[in-house]
Amino acid sequence: MAKLYRASEPDVLKPLLDRAALDSDSRERVMGHALGLLADLRAAQSKGWVNQFLQEYRLNSSEGVALLSLAEAFLRVPDPETADLLIADKLGDADWRAHAGKSNSKLVNSATWGLVVGRVLVGEGSTGPLRRLISRAGEPFVRQAVGAAMKMMGEIFVMGRTIDEAMKRMRRPENKGFTASFDMLGEAARTHADAQRYFQAYVGAVDAVGRDPAAGHSISVKLSALHPRYEVARWSECVPALTEMLEALAVQAASKGIALTVDAEESERLEMSLDIIGTVAGLPSLKGWDGFGMAVQAYGKRARPVIEWANGLDRVMNVRLVKGAYWDSEIKRTQVEGLADYPLFTRKAATDVSYLAVAKDMLAAENIRPAFASHNALTVATIMEWAGNSRDFEFQRLHGMGDGLYERLVQENGYHCRVYAPVGGHRDLLAYLVRRLLENGANSSFVHQLADERLTEAEILADPVAKIAAVGGKRHPSIPLPVDLFGAVGHRNSAGLDLSDVGTLEATVRAVNAPLSPYLHPGEGRGPIGGGGLAEDGESSRQTSQLDPGLRRGGTEGLGGGAVAAAIGRAHAAFSGWSTTPVDERAACLERLADLLEKHRDELMAICVQEAFKTIGDAIGEVREAADFCRYYAQQARLNLHPIELPGPTGERNTLHIEGRGVWATIAPWNFPLAIFLGQTVAALVTGNTVVAKPAPQTPRIAARAVELAHEAGVPVDALVLVTGGPEVGAALTADVRIQGVAFTGSTATSRKIARSLLDDETRPIVPLIAETGGINAMIVDSTALPEQVVADVIASSFRSAGQRCSALRLLLVQEDIADGVIEMLSGAMETLRIGRSGDPATDVGPVIDQAAYDRLMAYRESVKAKIVKTLDAPADGLFVPPTLVRIGAIEDLNQEWFGPILHVATWEAGKLSETIARVNAKGYGLTMGLHSRIARAAEVIEAEAAVGNLYINRSMIGAVVGSQPFGGEGLSGTGPKAGGPRYLYRFCAERAVSVDTTSAGGNATLLSLDEGGI
Repeated sequence: MAKLYRASEPDVLKPLLDRAALDSDSRERVMGHALGLLADLRAAQSKGWVNQFLQEYRLNSSEGVALLSLAEAFLRVPDPETADLLIADKLGDADWRAHAGKSNSKLVNSATWGLVVGRVLVGEGSTGPLRRLISRAGEPFVRQAVGAAMKMMGEIFVMGRTIDEAMKRMRRPENKGFTASFDMLGEAARTHADAQRYFQAYVGAVDAVGRDPAAGHSISVKLSALHPRYEVARWSECVPALTEMLEALAVQAASKGIALTVDAEESERLEMSLDIIGTVAGLPSLKGWDGFGMAVQAYGKRARPVIEWANGLDRVMNVRLVKGAYWDSEIKRTQVEGLADYPLFTRKAATDVSYLAVAKDMLAAENIRPAFASHNALTVATIMEWAGNSRDFEFQRLHGMGDGLYERLVQENGYHCRVYAPVGGHRDLLAYLVRRLLENGANSSFVHQLADERLTEAEILADPVAKIAAVGGKRHPSIPLPVDLFGAVGHRNSAGLDLSDVGTLEATVRAVNAPLSPYLHPGEGRGPIGGGGLAEDGESSRQTSQLDPGLRRGGTEGLGGGAVAAAIGRAHAAFSGWSTTPVDERAACLERLADLLEKHRDELMAICVQEAFKTIGDAIGEVREAADFCRYYAQQARLNLHPIELPGPTGERNTLHIEGRGVWATIAPWNFPLAIFLGQTVAALVTGNTVVAKPAPQTPRIAARAVELAHEAGVPVDALVLVTGGPEVGAALTADVRIQGVAFTGSTATSRKIARSLLDDETRPIVPLIAETGGINAMIVDSTALPEQVVADVIASSFRSAGQRCSALRLLLVQEDIADGVIEMLSGAMETLRIGRSGDPATDVGPVIDQAAYDRLMAYRESVKAKIVKTLDAPADGLFVPPTLVRIGAIEDLNQEWFGPILHVATWEAGKLSETIARVNAKGYGLTMGLHSRIARAAEVIEAEAAVGNLYINRSMIGAVVGSQPFGGEGLSGTGPKAGGPRYLYRFCAERAVSVDTTSAGGNATLLSLDEGGI
């Protein structure tokens, strides 16, 4: 099974194609059945205003997306002002008039005219006659109408607000012959309180359904709803807890004589899910109960082995086969993490092939009772063909979708169909279901194709096996492998590690915790939490020839002024040779360095963990970002650093040359001791400069190893010289008049000192300073935002890396109408954080960098003790600053960056977004800012008005990607240009224009070759 997790798509599909194929006779019968089902589906769509409304406003239309986006957010907005803004945003730009009078349903046409009028009221300004006529009553009227419409949509997609209401609805005539699988909630748990509440909801649902076992209804359970940290890194914590809870529910269901099915989750949770399910399936207390089941997603490459696994359990298992629910998010995660290949298929037809092959396996399996969840007429007809006269299986469909597909089969042909029926409040569940539709609403899906009148029956019922065979099973061309994410002309994406794979995780943990001598002596000088002071004795012979004597001494005091001057002298002497090295050769050195970084990834990660206290996930990111910098700047240099011929009159040649400036000083911080250290350094090198590189005094060893690898990659020893030490070394470095530029990342105060030092000597040339500093980074949250998403992004932005990122969230600004709920959820999510050793994969928050940082942060926490609304207990035997949430009265109360896991929260009033942005801007910092809102115009406002270098909307505020999200601030937060951006290299260069008059040497000889002209 593990071999298929990231296997190539053609290899996985090859046996599936054979398994899913139909012979010509079977194909003919299947087509006959499918055409009949298609006719039933279309007949159902022509009945009832709901179906016709959904057909008129399909998801592949801007109006359909606008309506679904409105439905996703509207019911959770408590204040009328924001509700009106949301309505205006979603209704204001769509062309509702284009739909007027187009439907066969009078109700649909009436609803469309309502949308037309609504757009007039909210989207056409205040000068129109209709708008003036009802200006006072218009917005409340539209708000009430939209609210009613959203509740009606809730009726369509949600079976009931309570389990009793849902069971009652299943007794309606239109559900005759159908049974239900009730799903009690949509979102995953974010807090332990959520998990306990959801568990009790399941207990209550089992009890309610169990009062009438003869009705045949069942319960669906989502494991991620029962634990807020359902993650592989928390295996030892979450798997036993979930096993215990699932056992309790299964025992309860067995005693009631009803069935219980475990829903499918994202692919990275599959092994945990199978561990939990397998343990519960084997419990002696459940022998004789045949109601236990699980869901399998056919879009996963491991679907077929999972069926084989389930069939091998010592019991009958109910297995629900679905096509898949997290396609977009899994594709994105694979790309973002730079993994080898996708865990799922990239073509819709490939998923259909997998579904059919797995369905055939299920029908043949001895210990599986199959359930086939599909709205696809061809899929249903194929299963009917393979099953023959058997009815020992069931079909399933989603409540609110697929009307007409199964009614005839159930009522006339003896098939069984179960309705997957969400149960819960419309405010939460409608939003969840709409997001599933938006995320998985590919135009290639059967439901969307059915509504597309341009497609013929033959196109809708096209054989997926033939489709995939025609392309050789190849991956979709618009979904490249993660390594090729940046395209043929872009840099190669860095390779990540899949820590959801247990074997990979275990190997990585061993590697990062291995002793590092002679590079490091864990525990020396930095306390028992690992990582430490420099070695006082011995070191690798690999190092001694190239590392600075100050580092080889092992002293953290670094070099004296004379040694710094000598280092600069070496780099100065090497400049002529390195600057005349062709750009392509310099770029090739960077690319070889990137390869070496990945080759030595485990060692580099180990140094990051043990010297800089990086968590394992952050250490992976550190190596990847360093490699990305190398490859991206190499690519940019090749594209942009060659001489440019400029236009001019005949008889004249004008050329712009881009050259290195001389010796650069690069001064790096400890919080990104490899990525920023190398990013600054290789940018200076590839542009033809030589470099004297100074790491932070806390992290010299990772810098030393990076420099060694750079030399191994071909950078001359004297073109890159390492110096170590504290502020006195940095001062000696920047004061030397031979330094032709400085790239610095660190505090605003230190950058000011450097800037002054570069200008103090009036005889010194004016040289560039590239400074990246910190900021009071704010995230603004309005009442349309999804709280669960907000909390997840706040936790990551504030507390990952122990809050020691320049981009980290420092100030959370929540609209006052929802502040109490968000703070409560955030506080609960903080309780799930684990503080501990950096080398432990379960650690979320490691130690801060040194004693001085610890003392400063702890003293500040003590000073605001009365304002702390949530904090955690931290181990006493290390530099652990507890994650802390501080409530402040106003934006103006925070005027300093606190570089650690301390988050401040304040509120803002609805309708005052621009004012809130202005108040944040007034602080003078301009590094990162975030916004969580479902209002597109709010995003436009913040984009236009926020004075920040990096703006993040509806996502976390950390993790800028080289080449995609160039990083750097303005104002007190930096000088620009942005690291990892297309303009970064130019700041390291001198531009020299050369103009040559060629007339004195014979003029423009090419003119003489023209057919007309010349003498």
